[in-house]
Amino acid sequence: MAPEPARASAPSAAVDAARDAEQRAPRSPAPAPSSANDDGVRPRRYDNWGARSVECYEKLEQIGEGTYGQVYMARCKETMDIVALKKIRMDNEKEGFPITAIREIKILKKLRHRNVVDLKEIVTSKASASNGHKGSIYLVFEYMDHDLTGLAERPGMKFSVPQIKCYMKQLLMGLHYCHNNNILHRDIKGSNLLINNNGVLKLADFGLAKPITNENAQPLTNRVITLWYRPPELLLGATQYGPSVDMWSAGCIFAELIHGKPILPGKSEMEQMDIIFKLCGSPTPENWPDADKLPYAKHFTQKKTYPRRLREVFSQFTPSAKDLLEKFLTLDPAKRISAKDALMHDWFWEVPKPCEPEDLPRYEPSHEYQTKKRRQEAKRAEQQNKRQRMDGHRPPPPMDDQKPASGPDVRPRGHAGPPGGMRPGMPPSGRYGAGGSASGWSSGGQQKQSYAQRSIGRQPTSGYGSIGGGMNRLGGSGGSYSNLNITTGTSGGSYSGYRGGSKTAGWAGGGQKAGSQKAGWANVSKDAKDGERRN
Repeated sequence: MAPEPARASAPSAAVDAARDAEQRAPRSPAPAPSSANDDGVRPRRYDNWGARSVECYEKLEQIGEGTYGQVYMARCKETMDIVALKKIRMDNEKEGFPITAIREIKILKKLRHRNVVDLKEIVTSKASASNGHKGSIYLVFEYMDHDLTGLAERPGMKFSVPQIKCYMKQLLMGLHYCHNNNILHRDIKGSNLLINNNGVLKLADFGLAKPITNENAQPLTNRVITLWYRPPELLLGATQYGPSVDMWSAGCIFAELIHGKPILPGKSEMEQMDIIFKLCGSPTPENWPDADKLPYAKHFTQKKTYPRRLREVFSQFTPSAKDLLEKFLTLDPAKRISAKDALMHDWFWEVPKPCEPEDLPRYEPSHEYQTKKRRQEAKRAEQQNKRQRMDGHRPPPPMDDQKPASGPDVRPRGHAGPPGGMRPGMPPSGRYGAGGSASGWSSGGQQKQSYAQRSIGRQPTSGYGSIGGGMNRLGGSGGSYSNLNITTGTSGGSYSGYRGGSKTAGWAGGGQKAGSQKAGWANVSKDAKDGERRN
């Protein structure tokens, strides 16, 4: 059961929680390195967390955003070092300082490893009108040039085998360190694997991480790990689990790096489970003896038993890569490979071997947030170009001398015309029933006549059928257009009955086209609009 969130509404309370984190954080079995020479981690410069202001940093640009808040690239004004500022979202301040931030601070305060992101300090902003007089809290991290998702989605990006081995080796080293210190990450995915231009990969975003102990085997939530990387035992409702959940996620990353795209892209938990079973085989007493004991097992009834198809689907993988993937994506978590054993697998030792991080190519900064932003901008530009191309094929609007002699053009309220406000061509004469004129609206006995037999563009119109007099300015009983198959939902009347061929009708200034006929609605009087508004 998760601890109660700390009740705090100001940065000072959160800072107190951060300072207390070191005492409550899990103890490492081995002392943390004291210098960068020991394990590639720079010693922390500031130990008095929360004492400094965010004004010590200059924000350069936003590089990330999530449920936690925003992430900015920033420059320290004192040292000129580039850092990442993670602003903690405090939307639900009444619930206290976010539990995810407390977890991240507690764990990262203690963890010190080359392949775990370094939390440098915590800074605060002063209360002001712009932040609701509450102030803000920022976690200061070392800056990393890329995340794995952003890097993989660069146009034309294809990782080499030595590069993939280098990334996987560092991922497993970081996981082994965490697991050896009784920490489950519980959110391994590409966007949480940060890479700098020195080729070093680091685990990041420990907001869902959890310290575990054998002495206190309390139930854990199964609502963790992004769906595409979530192992089957969590989907089946397991509340007792260990490092094997991270190893399933690592296996998904491994296959994704070689395959070039995510391998288990489910849209829902049910679909995710189905995709997993179709690839990895259905659970049986032989391959997963305890599967039927899990809470949600009865909800995942399968119509058929699927065979295991990993080697068939990923036939392009080398034999050793397929063997390692089999061990990563083992259904039974008790039989799944550990990080330590994975590092010793033959795949890492066969030619080509992993390259050194410093030998990896350098790239322009690539983060998932920026990649998504560029993709959205490209999509908007494409839609705009498409609209412009469509505008180029539209007929010109009618000239002034083609408008009705009197009365404004009015669309019925609530009905939009086609793009561009163009009036559609009218159907041939006679399509609107017998007669070539329309009676006007009944309003206190006064008749207002609509126009008939005039041309719009080059197509003649024959007018409208009679209009019932119920939609008047006093809100009387409903009437109908006898020849339009359109229902407006207006109180007191419906428009029904286009009988002449096509089932389309267009409103004033623009219509819809289906088949060979077009219909237009033109010159509805202002009195009609007023009556509709009142009804």
